[in-house]
Amino acid sequence: MTSAIPASNFVTPTTAASASEVPIIRQYLRIALRWRYVILGVTAACILLGLIVTLLMTPKYTATATIEISREANQVTNFQGVERETSVADQEFYQTQYGLLQSRSLSERVATQLRLVDDRSFYERFGFSSEDPAFQLVNGRYPASGRATRQRVAGEILIDHLAIVPTRLSRLVDIRFTSPNPEFSAKIVNTWSDAFIQTNLERKVQATSYGRNLLQRQLAQQKERLDESQRQLVTYASQERIINLPAQSNADGSTAERSIVADDLASLNTALSQATAERIAAESRYREGSRAGASSEALRNQAINSLRQRRAEYAAEYQKLLTQFEPEYPAAKALKSQIDQLDRSITNEERRVSGSIETDYRGAVERERALQARVEQLKSSYLDLRRRSIQYNIFQQEVDTNRALYEGLLQRFKEIGVAGGVGVNNVAVVDQADVPQHPSSPRLLINLAIALVAGLSIGAALAFALEQMDEAIADPGEVERRLGLPLLGSVPKVENVTPKEALLDRKSELVDAYLAIQTNLAFTTEHGVPRSLSVTSTRPAEGKSTTALALATMLARSGKRVILVDGDMRSPSVHHLGGVNHDHGLSNFLAGQEDIAPLTFDMADLGFTAMSAGPIPPNAAELLTGNRLSLLIERLHEHFDHVVIDSPPVMGLADAPLIASRVEGVVYAVESHGIRSTLVKTALARLAAANAHIFGGVLTKFEARKAHYGYGYEYGYGYGREKATEAKG
Repeated sequence: MTSAIPASNFVTPTTAASASEVPIIRQYLRIALRWRYVILGVTAACILLGLIVTLLMTPKYTATATIEISREANQVTNFQGVERETSVADQEFYQTQYGLLQSRSLSERVATQLRLVDDRSFYERFGFSSEDPAFQLVNGRYPASGRATRQRVAGEILIDHLAIVPTRLSRLVDIRFTSPNPEFSAKIVNTWSDAFIQTNLERKVQATSYGRNLLQRQLAQQKERLDESQRQLVTYASQERIINLPAQSNADGSTAERSIVADDLASLNTALSQATAERIAAESRYREGSRAGASSEALRNQAINSLRQRRAEYAAEYQKLLTQFEPEYPAAKALKSQIDQLDRSITNEERRVSGSIETDYRGAVERERALQARVEQLKSSYLDLRRRSIQYNIFQQEVDTNRALYEGLLQRFKEIGVAGGVGVNNVAVVDQADVPQHPSSPRLLINLAIALVAGLSIGAALAFALEQMDEAIADPGEVERRLGLPLLGSVPKVENVTPKEALLDRKSELVDAYLAIQTNLAFTTEHGVPRSLSVTSTRPAEGKSTTALALATMLARSGKRVILVDGDMRSPSVHHLGGVNHDHGLSNFLAGQEDIAPLTFDMADLGFTAMSAGPIPPNAAELLTGNRLSLLIERLHEHFDHVVIDSPPVMGLADAPLIASRVEGVVYAVESHGIRSTLVKTALARLAAANAHIFGGVLTKFEARKAHYGYGYEYGYGYGREKATEAKG
């Protein structure tokens, strides 16, 4: 016998690598294929449930209104509000507007406007019921004492069924409300948008109310100051007898009053200048007349000029007569007399003109002197007035300042009143909500799609959970991954035929499977197939006896001398295959019988020799504890090439570990979909404790259609496949 290997060496590097090299997608696909009926069943149940729920749901209608929220309102006046200016890119403004659209105060305002607070049908429409006294009917009506509570509840109901949906990259916002009544949904949405605009206007007015109140107080204070300054000005003017003409506005906005003294001084000064000019002109005329004897006035006098013209004519006639007559000639003498008379008249007239010029000159001088004296008097009065007007001007400036401040505050107050009354809003309704013609929910296709996704998700989760809880060995790959055993091969489940009949049919899939197992078994030792081996399993009915029978058959057909020993002395089965009883067998030799030949029988149809278990002993483990089994194997090796022992199961018995310790190694049979991996590991640990060498595992009763990869395992490349095809046909 070869030395046994410990259980810790069950998992070889090749085994571990193969287990970790399985792609995660293939693992998920394996789970889905294995539990496909669970997934499909859960999915179908969810779809059916979704269909039933959809058909039982009350149709609901969604009305939508679209409003535009501008960043800044249009300016009707030049008034700048007291609100803080923010950047155009600041999203806080729009997020604030969305929050205001869903505010509790706005919802309660809508509920109050539509008289929903005391409307019993409103609460019934949304399935609301409460034991609160505010909702207990008294004479068919709600009590007035609970109106505040009902208003709050009504607002919450409206908010729960309202949706604010901003349009991305725009200033448009959709207001949506869903209810079982289409007309009610449209009414709520339209009232909601109007109420939002109204509250926005009110909020803007309230935003300037503080400034307006402050201006009112400042206006009152400034008016008191203006009145007081005006009283001081008038009182001082009365005391100092300062009389000024009405004020005139200057270009800089200030006012300037003109005093009577200043006006008189200006007027008299103008008159003085004119009188001085007249005096100078009169004096010039007077002096001119004194120097020349005949003033320019006389020369310009028409009467004098007429007299001089007549004298010149008479003088001419007189000179003409003197050329012919003597001066004493009467005619000449008469002309001479007329000439003298004209000279006297001219002299008198010139004297009169000179006297008039002198008189004018004297009058101009007197008038100038009088005006000069009056001007000097007014100058003194004006200087005295200027001295007395210093305090008056101080009072006047204070009046002007107070009046300017008062008018500025009054203008600001008027602008605030105009801005508050104009009602400019940055919110506008783009589309009013129409009465919806079709229900928005339930939507059959969407609900079925959701049910499908939910069903697949739940089914996948359930399948994953079942996979985690399932400890059965489902496919050949799990023998290595879960148990750490090298896989010798997998054996298909035989139906409608006994294992012996399947082995006799050399074209069967069972024969192909065990030929592959024999081939793999040949690589477990240096000398090929082990000369002695036992076949065991965790519990009964896992296919260990069939595996022992098949291995003996395959070795016999390869030309080897093989003996199959029934080591299960508690529940023997090999003698049934040979059609004999178990009166003679293994237990006889273990009890002390030396002759082996009577204990065996031939199985000619399968080509090997068999030894039955013999009579069932009181305690099979006691017979196996001695060295008789090792002696039997040594003596059988003298006549046979291979000794195959059909061992009892491991769990609950000590027989299998005792037999395993006497042979070269053990072939471990594992039932597909029939045994938990934890039990198998426990059994393998017992064998390892007995220093048993385990060649590998054989997956028995394997059904490819139940495996994780149902398409990956087929037996019988030639005959078997043809037979399977004929069976399907």
